[in-house]
Amino acid sequence: MTDSTDKKANTEPAIEEGLSGDDAPDADGIEGGRPQRTGDGHGAALVEPAQEAVLRLEAELDSLKDRHLRVVAEYDNFRKRTSKERAETWGRAQADVVANLLDALDDLGRVADLDAQVTSAADVIKGVELVERKFLRELESAGLERAGEPGETFDPNVHEAVGSLPAESSEEDQTVGAVLQIGYRFGGVLIRPARVQVKMWQGGGAEG
Repeated sequence: MTDSTDKKANTEPAIEEGLSGDDAPDADGIEGGRPQRTGDGHGAALVEPAQEAVLRLEAELDSLKDRHLRVVAEYDNFRKRTSKERAETWGRAQADVVANLLDALDDLGRVADLDAQVTSAADVIKGVELVERKFLRELESAGLERAGEPGETFDPNVHEAVGSLPAESSEEDQTVGAVLQIGYRFGGVLIRPARVQVKMWQGGGAEG
């Protein structure tokens, strides 16, 4: 009887000692006001208090908003700068083309000032042809291309049919018979179709 009583007396203080001090849970279930551990003790995780989580998320949101505003402002500045540079580049290119045409324009002025009393028609024609070649050379160097040649296959994307001619054979059907007005491309883009007469094969004995 005495041994049993002594063992109980020795055990109760040990239990009370294990629950005393800093290890005793407070009313909130948070040890010492710190984040509470969850789990079974193996790989336990800290649970962030709700107020601290809200403050942290608000700070992150403010940071993302500020970053978004900076990106939008930088893109707007980039768009404006690019648009300005494009306009300046186009303006310089146009100025270069005009500058290259000035010599031909001067030649045209000299032809226009020729004295008809002492200048033959042949000389005037030669002067005009010279100016035409100069103009065409400068424009071609800037990217101008002629479109529409006799004998090529009629293409409504390049040619504008304004009449027809009889074809001498079926092989000539739907080909360009005559070019009434040259077409032009600039930088690969058609800026004026060629006005042409198209050969049409009617069949019959002309081919034999």
